[in-house]
Amino acid sequence: MRLVKLKDITVKPNRQRREINADALMELKTSIAAVGLLHPIVVNEVEGQLVLLAGERRVKAIEALWAMGQSLSYAGDQIPEGFIPATRLNDLEPLEAMEVELEENIRRVDITWQEQAEATAQLITLRKLQAEKSGTKIPETFELATSVYPEMTKGAAMETVRQEVILAKHLKDPEVAAAKTKIEGLKIIKRKEQQARDAALGIEVGKTFSAADHNLLKGDCISIMKSMLPQSFDVILTDPPYGINAQNFGDSGGKADAAGHSYDDSLCNWRDLIADFAPLSYLLTKPQAHLYCFCDVDNFVELRDAISDAGWNCFRTPLIWHNPSSQRAPWPQTGPHRRYQMCLYAIKGLRPILKSSSDLVTYASDENLNWAAQKPVDLYADFLSRSCRAGDSVLDPFAGSGTIFPAAHGLKVKATGIEINDVAYGIAVKRLSELK
Repeated sequence: MRLVKLKDITVKPNRQRREINADALMELKTSIAAVGLLHPIVVNEVEGQLVLLAGERRVKAIEALWAMGQSLSYAGDQIPEGFIPATRLNDLEPLEAMEVELEENIRRVDITWQEQAEATAQLITLRKLQAEKSGTKIPETFELATSVYPEMTKGAAMETVRQEVILAKHLKDPEVAAAKTKIEGLKIIKRKEQQARDAALGIEVGKTFSAADHNLLKGDCISIMKSMLPQSFDVILTDPPYGINAQNFGDSGGKADAAGHSYDDSLCNWRDLIADFAPLSYLLTKPQAHLYCFCDVDNFVELRDAISDAGWNCFRTPLIWHNPSSQRAPWPQTGPHRRYQMCLYAIKGLRPILKSSSDLVTYASDENLNWAAQKPVDLYADFLSRSCRAGDSVLDPFAGSGTIFPAAHGLKVKATGIEINDVAYGIAVKRLSELK
């Protein structure tokens, strides 16, 4: 320790404390006046300048004493006005020096959240090392937290420190380190941890997963659904009739040579199907589930109302599938090609999505397998990847040509499909047989 002139000490702008409580400063001034200065300030010599590292509150309290005509003592000795006891950084023990640098760094004005997180984690480590060295009890978490954030409530301080310790462990991850805020960094960590768990789950499920895990049923879907066990499926993804008299559309521009739209697509039949499908879809799904159901623009609101009445929480607007390869032209001579279709999305319980995705997706048609209403595998896989982890189960009651099977298989999701049409069922059987 030595005496240095206060005017010779530099306080760098970015090293100023972010807050100094006026009441606490007054208490410190009163204490110094009564019993003297207990701890000298800490300085470091940088390029010939004495830079303040620790003790800004003490400096301000001492300046206030002098302004009131009071004197200062340290270790029983009177200190001349204008001077202050100081310790050089390199005179401190390693743990003491580490403490000084961390405590001051943690209170910088311009500190980034990354620096704050790292400093907090290091300071907590330091406190534990100090306790081990002195043989005292390691401080409790709340004690460490409130020492870092004395201005916060105990609960808020503990939560802030918990987050910063987590962030500090992941700062070597460039994506986390580049996050603009702590909240964004925590979201990245959470997402990556979930991806790692999903990957591990996929590996574990993949050890035994095979095409035999899928199930294709022949017959009327409503009758079969009524015979199934309740709460059996995590997701329903299906493409029922649209209720737009598609049976009158012909062969879909030559794309469906064998079948065309051979099913009853009248509005009356669609309403009968949905009246049964809606409550059954809720009954057959687990307490936390998702539903994707394709539909026509004219019937979207009616479908949404029916699904909502069954207990689902429906997304207000449809998901849109843009098909750049579609050649559908309802008015061949006077209108545009129809290149989009709609899909209702709904949730049961609070099942979270696995990734944040757009409500507009673009996928071209797959090579047609002689089924007019065939959907692309990648489209189904996109929707499933938002909702399903490996080992989950999906139901497609209107399976058609069996798009659900290759889509689910690639994600190691167990698919059950139901189809009544002989041609579509045969195509689906072939697709299942081709899966590895």
